[in-house]
Amino acid sequence: MEYITMNGLNRDVSRIGLGTWSIGGSMWGGTDEQAALETILEALAHGITLLDTAPAYGLGRAEELVGRALAQYGKRQEVIIATKVGLEWRGDRIFRNSSKARIMKEINDSLGRLRTDYIDIYQVHWPDPLVPIEETAAALHQLYNEGKIRAIGVSNYTLEQLNLFQHAAPLHTAQPPYNLFERGVEKDVLPYCRNHGTSTLTYGSLCRGLLSGKMKLNTQFPGDDVRKIDPKFQQPRFAQYLKAVERLDRFAQENFGKHVLELAMRWTLDQPFVTVALWGARHPKQLKPISAIDGWKLDAAALKAIDEIVHESVTDPVGPEFLAPPARPSVADQSLGA
Repeated sequence: MEYITMNGLNRDVSRIGLGTWSIGGSMWGGTDEQAALETILEALAHGITLLDTAPAYGLGRAEELVGRALAQYGKRQEVIIATKVGLEWRGDRIFRNSSKARIMKEINDSLGRLRTDYIDIYQVHWPDPLVPIEETAAALHQLYNEGKIRAIGVSNYTLEQLNLFQHAAPLHTAQPPYNLFERGVEKDVLPYCRNHGTSTLTYGSLCRGLLSGKMKLNTQFPGDDVRKIDPKFQQPRFAQYLKAVERLDRFAQENFGKHVLELAMRWTLDQPFVTVALWGARHPKQLKPISAIDGWKLDAAALKAIDEIVHESVTDPVGPEFLAPPARPSVADQSLGA
């Protein structure tokens, strides 16, 4: 496992972090709690020291499972917990809410579910258009000064929003979506982070499983699985992306003796903007390829060849914009029955 110093924490963390969105079950067709616990413990056994979670993942379930797993593990001080704040749910609907009142409520709820008295990295999950960024930043800065959080982060922020936040409070980390197929942030957000010393935890390294090499044209997604509404998994795009995956897998085997999953993770880790790449898993067996990611690099020729494969295969690319949750209805909207 590779390790790197994370801004704000002044300690080394694993360059691969475990993402727990799917472990929460919501929007992933449910979850097997025992398998989830085993997955977290298996990740720690592989040398992963950063666990990324959020209250919205399963409406608290993912945080609870992380807390239970760490209680079994027994070495809290060795683990970096990165969780989030700023989403509220009404029934099964999720809205953005980064108000100070919401943040002060969520921090205590998360500490309880995670069974800890501090959070290593506390991240605003999505920017809230109804709350000034300065209010959100000041609330996290207060928690930082109180010692409840060790580092301040944001997720899904634009370049302008990052700049506003950083003028109002320290900003140690940022978490944008980034993978072989979704590169929009490399033109502005990631260079900004690098230039300002902001560590990055990029999410979606396997593009919701698309880069795992396990998908087929007839793959079915049960229940409320988010991939039912992901435009990448709809025809004719799905066939284009699967063609790219097939070609990338062949390239990886012929040139490195690897598969597309290892290639996708290595590609992300080899980007100069990336501090930590998050890997989502919910079964221990999904973590087996970890050892095949270390000990090699992609040179300039390989990176160019990968770009050519993606551009030639995916003629109608689309980003992760569909993931964005809505803002809360404003007072005016509610009066109109929105």
